[in-house]
Amino acid sequence: MFPGRILHYNELMKTKLYITLAAVLAAHFSAVAQLPGGGGSPAGINAAVVKLFGNITGFTAKADVQVLDKEEKETLRAPMDFALLDEKVRVQLDLTQMKNKDMPTGAAESLKQMGMSQVISIIRPDQKLVYIIYPEQKCYLTMPLAKEDADALEKNPKIEKTALGKETIDGHPCVKNKVVLTDEKGQILEATTWNATDLKDFPLQIRTKEKENTSIVRYKQVQFTKPEAKQFEAPAGYTKYNDAQELMQGMMKKMLSGGETK
Repeated sequence: MFPGRILHYNELMKTKLYITLAAVLAAHFSAVAQLPGGGGSPAGINAAVVKLFGNITGFTAKADVQVLDKEEKETLRAPMDFALLDEKVRVQLDLTQMKNKDMPTGAAESLKQMGMSQVISIIRPDQKLVYIIYPEQKCYLTMPLAKEDADALEKNPKIEKTALGKETIDGHPCVKNKVVLTDEKGQILEATTWNATDLKDFPLQIRTKEKENTSIVRYKQVQFTKPEAKQFEAPAGYTKYNDAQELMQGMMKKMLSGGETK
């Protein structure tokens, strides 16, 4: 027996696991932050985008998300489930279904093996919080809602809409609009929306630009039945983490103790 060598081996394994977990989580947050309107947010969406839905206070839909670079080449594509209830937002994403040129090779599979490929983001403006939920691991992360997001929702920014023409999206007649949101500090968001005249003026397609990237979201299977309020709550019985570092330490502890991962 060589206790010193065993101890050294165990420390090496812990270090390797920590580095792997850190890289995988970094890839996850980086990918989600690139989603339209994300502005780097781990929730993957800027709360100000909610204002583009106008008087619609509740719906569910499937969303197809696309991000283009300055040369209009696709850098990211992802399907997601989207729900809105009174300015609260829920986005569910399967990271194994995301196509992202910046995602390291094998990262999606590693997330799946760790039971972290399914991720739900909930924006709660009333609590000034964002929940990042990993249902397979029965845990969630709380993060403060960015001040600019909270302000955009609380202070009701000025909305200017200019019609650009008429187009058809997935068989629905739409008015193409330029929409600009501003508050007392200046412009918050500029977007092009395709509002379906046969779906309560719902923006079936939203196009925004951040720096050199263009983001496009197209909604399908829109249902105006309000989702249940409990879908926007932190799940009962789940382990709560207060920041990404704490989450990583918790996952490390679970893996090293033989806790189940998918």
